[in-house]
Amino acid sequence: MDPAAPSSRAPRPLSHRVIPPKPLLSAVVVLLFTGALYVIEGIDTVLLGALDANGVRPRVWSEWDNLLWAPVLHAGWDHLIANSLPLLVLAFLASSGGVRQFFQVTAVIWLASGLGVWVFGSVGVHLGASGLIFGYLTFLLVRGVFVRSAWQIVVAIAVFAVYGAVLWGVLPGQPGISWEGHLFGAVGGVLAAWGVAQDAKAERKRANVVT
Repeated sequence: MDPAAPSSRAPRPLSHRVIPPKPLLSAVVVLLFTGALYVIEGIDTVLLGALDANGVRPRVWSEWDNLLWAPVLHAGWDHLIANSLPLLVLAFLASSGGVRQFFQVTAVIWLASGLGVWVFGSVGVHLGASGLIFGYLTFLLVRGVFVRSAWQIVVAIAVFAVYGAVLWGVLPGQPGISWEGHLFGAVGGVLAAWGVAQDAKAERKRANVVT
């Protein structure tokens, strides 16, 4: 729980925070989700990779619903391990608006990535949490601009310095890499940041706060 703010200062709006209001809860949520990915990959290993067939298959009408669970499937342990650290870091930072907002942001990225791949993706099976990672990355990069938060822009610069190079993954050219999933996940992150900013504006109007 955050320490009480001085009476002369208003508490920082959730949309402007850089650290989750309940960091322990956010950490537990992110760890549980990442841990679930390992459990699923363990089950997939026992089933000799049978779950991997449930990734997104572009424009296959009978399997459109695969976009709902493709992000929790991975093409082997190396794939999952490579995604784990950036997922943990970026998801935790993306929960700075609280767990409820984090779930909303995740849903937008999840659906944008899956739908984008299903409509525009190349033939094959697309799976993995990298679409979420790219979405959280772009969400963190642009939300500070949308909500006009200097501290969030500072965080965005730091995040870009560490993970900015991975943005090349939205471009085609790497065999076996779902660049479409990365691209539309990134688009989902921008949409989620815009949505958070719109909610913040509406909240300020309701509270008659002038900034």
